[in-house]
Amino acid sequence: MPSLVSDEPADVHTSRISLPPREKPGGRTLVVGDIHGCSQALKLMLQELSPQPADTLVTLGDYVDRGPDTRGVLELMLELETRTQLIPLLGNHEILMLDARESTVEYSSWFAVGGSATMESYAGWAKPEWDKVPPEHWEFLSQRLRRWHATDSHIFAHANVNAMLPMDDQSDDWLFWRRLDDSHPHFSGKTLICGHTAQKSGLPCLLPGRICIDTWAYGNGWLTGLDVATETFVQTSQRGEIRRISFDEVRMLTPKT
Repeated sequence: MPSLVSDEPADVHTSRISLPPREKPGGRTLVVGDIHGCSQALKLMLQELSPQPADTLVTLGDYVDRGPDTRGVLELMLELETRTQLIPLLGNHEILMLDARESTVEYSSWFAVGGSATMESYAGWAKPEWDKVPPEHWEFLSQRLRRWHATDSHIFAHANVNAMLPMDDQSDDWLFWRRLDDSHPHFSGKTLICGHTAQKSGLPCLLPGRICIDTWAYGNGWLTGLDVATETFVQTSQRGEIRRISFDEVRMLTPKT
């Protein structure tokens, strides 16, 4: 154990002992689940979480589609990059939007799962007018979203992870498309925090080694944020509602199966 007293002699003028400088505490780790074009819920969430320059804010993907204001959501994401340590992850809906633009998939297939709402937010109607999407939005979607993120204690992914594989070996199928139903605790012992599998009860899903915070923001549910250290969920809605709920309260409210 390091000594709390330095090897330097006491300051005879002040009779104080020189101590090594204390490390400054790090910021919080904050997480926000699937936003799906719900800019009003996101604005409320950012007011409640109030991310600071020292904080790390991980967003779990699916910024686009289904909700009414994808454009507004992406404007907020770009603004967040300037004031906090943003780690934006890629979701399957961003993949679909980019593939539709490149004609890898038919745009009608993307429209069927919420892409029409995205184009309406840019062009005013549901037509694939790609030039209506600002270049900085395309650049954010295609260049700056990460496949996953990990800390010493947690793994962050959009959808799921293969419990037996290191993160560098995870496939796109697991990271972006697999539902939580097909999941197990990761061999590393780290807790997975993910979205993708909508919890239509409005309550986050707490499982051994796994937490899902997609709580159906675009439906009749909530956008969920999490302060990892305090184990406190913050939830906001398009309806203007705000609530906070602890892990213990979620466990009490979740029906036993």
